[in-house]
Amino acid sequence: MPSSPFRTNVDFFCAVIIVGLLAGVAGLSTTLVLRFVEHSTYHYSFGSLMDGITGSSPVRRALGPMIGATLAGLGWWLLRRRTDVPPLAGTIVRHDRIPRLPWSIDAVLQVVLVGSGASLGREGAPRQLAASLSDVGTAWLRRLSPDDREILLACAAGAGLGAVYAVPLAGALFALRILLNTWRLRAVGAALITSGLAVAIGSTITHDRPELDWPSAEATYLLSAHALALAPVAFALGWGFNRIMAAARPVVLLRGWILIPSLAAAGLLTGICSIWWPELPGNGKSILVVSLGSGMTLSSAAVILVLKPLLTALFLRAGGAGGLLTPSLATGAAAGSLLVLTFNAGAGTHLHAPVISLAGAAGVLSVTQCSPIWAAIFVWELARPPLWMLVVLLVTALGADGLKRLAVGRRLPHPDQRAG
Repeated sequence: MPSSPFRTNVDFFCAVIIVGLLAGVAGLSTTLVLRFVEHSTYHYSFGSLMDGITGSSPVRRALGPMIGATLAGLGWWLLRRRTDVPPLAGTIVRHDRIPRLPWSIDAVLQVVLVGSGASLGREGAPRQLAASLSDVGTAWLRRLSPDDREILLACAAGAGLGAVYAVPLAGALFALRILLNTWRLRAVGAALITSGLAVAIGSTITHDRPELDWPSAEATYLLSAHALALAPVAFALGWGFNRIMAAARPVVLLRGWILIPSLAAAGLLTGICSIWWPELPGNGKSILVVSLGSGMTLSSAAVILVLKPLLTALFLRAGGAGGLLTPSLATGAAAGSLLVLTFNAGAGTHLHAPVISLAGAAGVLSVTQCSPIWAAIFVWELARPPLWMLVVLLVTALGADGLKRLAVGRRLPHPDQRAG
């Protein structure tokens, strides 16, 4: 006997609540593990990752990422030789069976790799773990349709992202625009509720504070003009970032023992570079923090702009797994800092470094993820600057995305590449 629409909707609402709570648990647990790995790698007790790196010895800076990458490589070798670890976005869209245990183990290994200093984003782990937990937690609700399960799993991934970065609106929009590409009322309501619940649970660690500290800045009409002028640079960087990552990503995921020495070598190179540029290890937050604090020099900004995407590509080529959101953000922020320092020193201008850095980050992210409005909101929620800054971010993001559409057309990349 077919289920009534009322009972189906009741099951869906119950599932939405369960998914939001479990996504919050996923975000909370991955954040705790990440902090434990960071503190163990660089042997510090308080402060940010940047504080830990600058306070550690050159030997620990060099060897810490190598040891963490070696352990992650060993774990992936054992995992991948026994089972497949399919990408999240494609699995959800195709309604494939959720590989709960492989995704969960893979998420832990991602956290180990990123926490020890790998140049990859940490947002992939909570998305996978949230989807796995949500699939388990809602399995008993038999009246859910395949379309409803797709919505719930996408919302779980978005809510996991929202929980780790304390970005509830961006988490909901990630599920709607990047994973589902829909504005259906059912999906919108589910995304907002799940992301809000997940961020509330994650706030026990984040304390609902933004990831980045925003310095004061005056609003002027010139900032929008600067943001629009930055759009071509953001487009070029975003397009180049995508091309580098596409070239670096192996056609077939590495499974053999070569994973271990490959990742160890990538970790060692990152560690050696961090002796001179301590902003490089990790997902890119340190680069964003230094950029907003106007703490970069002209030479360091130029070096980081080159090394950050190259190190990220190196870890992908070596067989590592992780997100690409924050590395692309960091690349954009470094470019913004480089432009500000160049113009201020060469032309005697007084451009505000945090504004241009944040706008550059939003512009590059809009190109790599093909979603300018989401990129602007995500970056705004990360720092929570004054509301007028959202206009500046939107101008750069929409301008860069518009140039991309003119240059390469409207064809969207595969969902797994957009959600990287």
